[in-house]
Order: sequence, then C-alpha cells, then structure tokens
Amino acid sequence: MDFLETSDPAEVRRRVAAQLRVVARADHCISRQYISPNALRVLYRLRDAGFSAGLVGGAVRDLLLGNRPKDFDVATNATPEQVKALFRNCRLIGRRFRLAHVHYGDEIIEVSTFRGISDDGSGDREMVDGRLTRDNVYGSIEEDAVRRDFTVNALYYAIEDFSVRDYVGGFEDVQRRVLRLIGDVERRFREDPVRTLRAVRFAAKLGFSVAEDVAAGIREYGPLLVDAPPARLFDEMLKLFLAGHALAGFREMERYGLFAVLFPESSLAIHKDPRGRALIEAALASTDARIALGKPVTPAFLFASLLWPAVEYRTAALAARGHADPEGEASAQIVSEQAQRIALPKRFSLPMQEIWDLQPRFVTNQRKRVQRLLAHPRFRAAFDFLLLRASAHADLVELAARWERAQRDGPDAVLEGLPPPEHGSAAEVAPRKKRRRRRKPAVASAAAE
Repeated sequence: MDFLETSDPAEVRRRVAAQLRVVARADHCISRQYISPNALRVLYRLRDAGFSAGLVGGAVRDLLLGNRPKDFDVATNATPEQVKALFRNCRLIGRRFRLAHVHYGDEIIEVSTFRGISDDGSGDREMVDGRLTRDNVYGSIEEDAVRRDFTVNALYYAIEDFSVRDYVGGFEDVQRRVLRLIGDVERRFREDPVRTLRAVRFAAKLGFSVAEDVAAGIREYGPLLVDAPPARLFDEMLKLFLAGHALAGFREMERYGLFAVLFPESSLAIHKDPRGRALIEAALASTDARIALGKPVTPAFLFASLLWPAVEYRTAALAARGHADPEGEASAQIVSEQAQRIALPKRFSLPMQEIWDLQPRFVTNQRKRVQRLLAHPRFRAAFDFLLLRASAHADLVELAARWERAQRDGPDAVLEGLPPPEHGSAAEVAPRKKRRRRRKPAVASAAAE
C-alpha cells in the first residue's frame, strides 16, 4: 500500500494507525541488556521530559535478528532544539536533515525528530526533479514511519512498555528476511536514488532477499545515482565496503548494474579481462577478513583495488597511442574522472596514487633502486598491492616472492638470477644535473657613489 498517495497528514495518520501492530515484550527477543546504556539514558530523559521517544531503524531490526548493533538511533516528537536543551552534550548537525547528536565519549546517539509528509510552506522541504534535497518538516510517528525507506527499518522500540511498534509490516518482513520498500517504488527511488545503494547494502549485510518490484526498481533507477552528491556516495561506499560484507556488496552491485554506474571504467575492464575481477574480489575478501579480525583497513587501499583494472585498461590504450608516460597519465585521468562520480578525499587519493606509481618500480635489476624502494615510506602498502596483483596475475608470483625474500634477506634477493645492468648504461647511471652557481648581487659601494 502506498500510504503517501494522499498529501493529507490526517488521512495518512488514520490509514497507518489502522494497521499498527504492537508486538508485546513477551513476543519479541529484544532485551535492554543488549541496548547501549547511553541510548537508554537518552530515551528515559526524553520520556521523563514529557516527549514520546523510541529506538528506531537498524538497531531494532538487528536486535530482532539476534545481532548486536553498533549504532543506536532514537526518534522523538521533540524538535532538535528541544533535544539540545535537554542534553549539554548535544550538537545539532545537518542541513538536508536536521539531527541532534548526543555525545558520550566515543559514542554518538543520533536523535531525529518525527518527519512529516506534507510541505508546510516553511521552506524546510525542497524537491529538485523529484529528488528530496532538504526535509525538516516535522510530523507524527505515523508519518515518520511511512517516510522511512524499507519496512524493516521502520520499527520502533517503545521505552514506556518495551514493545515493538510496527506500522508498515516490517516485523513480518524481518522474520521472512525480505527487503521491501515503503510505498511506490518509482517515487521512492526517484525521491532519493541512493536508496538503490542502501538496498544492495542491506541485502549483502543481512542476507535478505529483495522483493521483485524493488529489484526491478534498482535496475531501472540505479543510473540516477550519477546525480547524487559525490561526497554522499563516498560515504555510502565506505558503509558498503567497510562493514565486513564487502565481497557480497560488490556482487550485489554487479547483479543490479550499480557497479557499472559508479565505476564505469573498472566495470568495462573487468568484463574485458577476468583477472581484474579476480583482483577486486581478492581485495574485498581480504578486507572482510581483516575487519573480522579487528584489523585496520584504509579506504586508500580499497579504492586502489577497485580502480586498478581501470588504470591498467587505460594504460594499455594510451600506450597503444604512443603516449610517453601511459601509466602516469592513466592514473591521473582515472582519478579525475572517478571524482565526478565519487568524491575521494585527497588524504586517500594521494596515497592511492602512490601505491599505483610504485608498481612499475618493482621491476628492476639495479641494487640501488631496490634499496630505495625498500626504504620508501609507502613500500609496505605498495608491496601488499603487488601481492594482490600476483593473486590475479600468475606472471607476477615470482616477482612478489623475490620482494618478499628481500625484506628478510636483503636487496640481493630481488636480483638473484637476473642479468646485471649494462655498465654505463642510461638505465644504470642517471645523468646528474649541473648545479648552477648563484651570482652574488652587485652592491654599489659608498665610495662609488
């Protein structure tokens, strides 16, 4: 049912309230011992101040699945300013969606005000070409429920009686492990195309099936992602690839055509050469393994892997056209083009390019160059990337093994069995630049004056 086919808030509240399902504490598995104590503090203080408040969204869904949520979000009828007045440790953020962040050390409890469905004329709701670009019009819990994207994310845990409130059939969908949109698929995806990415992320993370109409909508409206803000897409990529389900997320993106939308050159390359796909999948599997072990993962290495097939593909094309530095040109072009889709901050793009730029330097038969590369501050990341390339390219296995031995036995391990460089060759002896002597500035003496 599309609850938003009418713009009358009273009618929406009536329709939604009519199908409210209250799941009593005895009939669900959520226990307060698995809820963040700080989230409970926020809920209790809002309740004691006379406001309605509940745990909402992914935390409720995950608790019902028996998982332990990392983040706890609260929804309330208190405005952001009213929330801030209750908590000294609160900051208000956001322009598109005004939110209150309540800080407890490293933990942030995000508090949102129930969203309304109609434009109240205040200018706090903006639509551009059917896309919601700003929304700070507030309403009731019923309106808030139907404004959310997926039914499984529209469940509320009520602190007053510890029940789960379900307005849109999300409780049953959690049990069936199926992902359904709330309302009309076309309107909801046009309203916010990033929901197509959220759909594949939830499918990958939760192992849920995707309802047929949602799956068709992802394929049809996924190309609208090109109009989404690149910075927001970068954040979505981190959520998709750095949550322990990167490989599954990539395969879901491939299934619905979203990888080709956001990484067009890499998508073309991996369909031309299966080794590119093998490299990406090996990188993402390694990312998942590191996250499972609690080890750090850097977006620089992740994006270096996702874009490397594009760099190789572009390098070959530029080399065929006789460019003097095809590797360097390809690297610069791919980074520039990709930034039009996904905004990669320089703190990640610069080390990513360094990792790429060091790859040709692994092929050498000069001891000094081996020593310099071993001492390079980015050597370890570049070597790990060489190992990754070797996992997809059999002809690199021996090269990677030589450099692995060099870290243990010294530079000569790389050169063992290789022909020595020709004495006096340009490759061995780089011409030194002549130093120019500075001329001393002429200073007129007092006597000369």
